[in-house]
Amino acid sequence: MRPIPRSPRFVNGAVSFWYRELGQPRRRDPLGGDTDCDVCIVGAGYTGLWTAYYLKKAQPDLRVAVIDRYFAGFGASGRNGGWLSAEFPGPREHYARSHGKAAMIAFQRALMRTVEEVQRVARDEGIDADLHQGGVRMVATNAAQRERLTREIEHLQEWGYWPDDLHMIEPDQEPGIAVAGATAAAYSPHAASVQPAKLVRGLADTVEALGVDLYEGTNVTEIRPRRGAARPAAVTELGTVYADHVIRATEGYTATMRGLRRDWLPMHASMIATEPVPEHVWERIGWEGREVLGDSAHSYVYAQRTADDRIAVGGRGVPHRFGSEPDAEGATQPHAIAELWRSLVGLLPDVADVPVEHAWSGVLGAPRDWSPTVDLDPESGLGWAGGYVGSGVAMSNLAGRTLRDLVLRRRTDLTRLPWVGRRVRGWEPEPLRWVGTRVTNGLYRTADRRESGSSEHTSRLAGLATRISGR
Repeated sequence: MRPIPRSPRFVNGAVSFWYRELGQPRRRDPLGGDTDCDVCIVGAGYTGLWTAYYLKKAQPDLRVAVIDRYFAGFGASGRNGGWLSAEFPGPREHYARSHGKAAMIAFQRALMRTVEEVQRVARDEGIDADLHQGGVRMVATNAAQRERLTREIEHLQEWGYWPDDLHMIEPDQEPGIAVAGATAAAYSPHAASVQPAKLVRGLADTVEALGVDLYEGTNVTEIRPRRGAARPAAVTELGTVYADHVIRATEGYTATMRGLRRDWLPMHASMIATEPVPEHVWERIGWEGREVLGDSAHSYVYAQRTADDRIAVGGRGVPHRFGSEPDAEGATQPHAIAELWRSLVGLLPDVADVPVEHAWSGVLGAPRDWSPTVDLDPESGLGWAGGYVGSGVAMSNLAGRTLRDLVLRRRTDLTRLPWVGRRVRGWEPEPLRWVGTRVTNGLYRTADRRESGSSEHTSRLAGLATRISGR
């Protein structure tokens, strides 16, 4: 395999390319000692900021504080692939068993509307986040992937997707994308590309302007529930924030908090971004509709054509680090960079000579059953949302609106959705979860290699990996 072309400006880490484009944000003041508010939110990513936004819009006199260990958007909210999509991460059957199939379909439809809601807020609040609703195109590049993609569409059309929401298209249908070896493609309009750091920075500025107290550089070491007359609290190294409700919005960093180490597995995803692609190369590739693009492999990749005509592509690098330790500055492993570049060039060989300018990684949260949850316990005063397994750009907005209604004790269509109040058992202790994720990842990759040969059906190894992982 030829060497990866690297830009002379190549950087690995520095949080993400999205922040390199913007510049690191100014740091807001940390917590200055003990304080009191109505709602304290731990974590200034999408979930925390959306929750603060909707609470203040609904009840402006509410005292809301948001606390972050680093800065607003330091985690996955500023590092993700920029897919604002209605893609649902978990098995739909989990929710149907507890609430019925109609409730799960309502959940899916609510997620579709969320794609529009994020764009509405960005327009209303003047947040320029390079949002473009071009939809999502999923491609298959071998017979097994084609079979799997066809079955998936048939399955989803029984779970809330109508034909106009998701359908097969000819791989070269306009506006086309010149994907090498494409045997099938599907399209859904319910997706948009976004510059993630622009969105999270715009949200942070917006909630601050609404009167939310946003404290950065403040590490929360413990979240305490209500105990008798003692109010719930977020305990930090710089003071304690007392509130009527404390919302945990820490997603992939949840395992770093006391007593929560096994709740959600921190899974690492890696990304690369190219230099701007020359116009003559775009003429060969197409991609004029600027859909977000994904493949149908088990070790899948996801990509977007950025506003400044780069390609940003992501996938799984080292999915789980021993001991659930998240990264700090976002550097990723050389083999992850190589795998992403090979995947990109395999799909779009015309970009083989376009240098890679940036590589980075981020951490996301995975529940044991791969199904996201949101809840508020009125007795303890504690709430939480997360476990989005990579679908957090849209799901975090839906979570923020749901937490607003739960905090304000509103009985709404959102609070009746089947992810509200869902309880999931914790992950196995180390080293079992580390071994399990390594084995599962290896099985999926081997399945992809076998399917790229002469196999016309999904490899049995993929089915074994799915059973091991519990998906």
